[in-house]
Amino acid sequence: MPVEKSELSRSELAQYYVANLFLSCVIRLMHLLPYEHRIATMGALVRGLAPLVGFKRRVRSNLKLTCPDLSDDEVEQICRDVCDNAGRAIMEHFSPEDFVERQKRAKITGPGLAAYDAACAEGRPVMVIAAHFGHYLAIRIALQERSGVPLGCLYRRMANPYFNENYVKAFHKTGEPMFEQGRRGMMEMVRSLRNGGHIAIVSDLHAHGGEELTFFGKPAVTSVLNAELAIKYGAEVIPCYAVRQPNGVDFEIVLHDPVPHSDPKTMTQFLNDDLEGVVRQHMGQWFWIHRRWKAWNGMGVQPEDMP
Repeated sequence: MPVEKSELSRSELAQYYVANLFLSCVIRLMHLLPYEHRIATMGALVRGLAPLVGFKRRVRSNLKLTCPDLSDDEVEQICRDVCDNAGRAIMEHFSPEDFVERQKRAKITGPGLAAYDAACAEGRPVMVIAAHFGHYLAIRIALQERSGVPLGCLYRRMANPYFNENYVKAFHKTGEPMFEQGRRGMMEMVRSLRNGGHIAIVSDLHAHGGEELTFFGKPAVTSVLNAELAIKYGAEVIPCYAVRQPNGVDFEIVLHDPVPHSDPKTMTQFLNDDLEGVVRQHMGQWFWIHRRWKAWNGMGVQPEDMP
């Protein structure tokens, strides 16, 4: 759990400071390149470092758990694509001005677009449910440009407090409001929703306190809070994905049909299934590096069941 600087020891602060210094230097050096080359170069860098930092091992483990029928060549290609996409997304995040300008022109499609436009016109609350797929911030930029309605984002603080300052600063350049995960941020987000606001949330992380649902056929502890809020405030729940295009720098923003209101677990499982369908079409664009399948309070995939 991320903490304040005052809660860290001198040794921990020193380690975080050095790590942030290194990362900041890499990002500054990348900014010497034109935007498209900068994004591609960071993708290649992370792809090259992936075996050293354990990314490929995590991707392989998750794929072995959920997609054991994939060939070795398919797994290797997905590993390369996932790490390349992750690197590109990092650099896009830290190139906010260029990224925003580019994604304002993103193509927006999908069967949920009419429902989104109607909610905007009628001033109804909307919950855009995204994932660590492609680059979810492209969704925010494109939809705000289309509707003129602010799309608030819930974000998680980075563990490194020095790096977090730059991370949040770049995040704010994609729009307002921003809600930091935690009690205060949640209260602000709920207030926005209650007043008819639009918020974007990524829903594909393991969630302590969640329910045991399934994702790729395996037990996955998932938060049902988004569905509970949608039911309480009558919000339209629209799954939305930023699909990275073949040129590596543009996205198509695809809005799926709204999730029918029923009960929180059914709605959340619908979202898991919807995301799974999209990931299966674009296996290299989802963040398979996450520890999505893990145990909590006796639920989820147990450590002994992981490959």
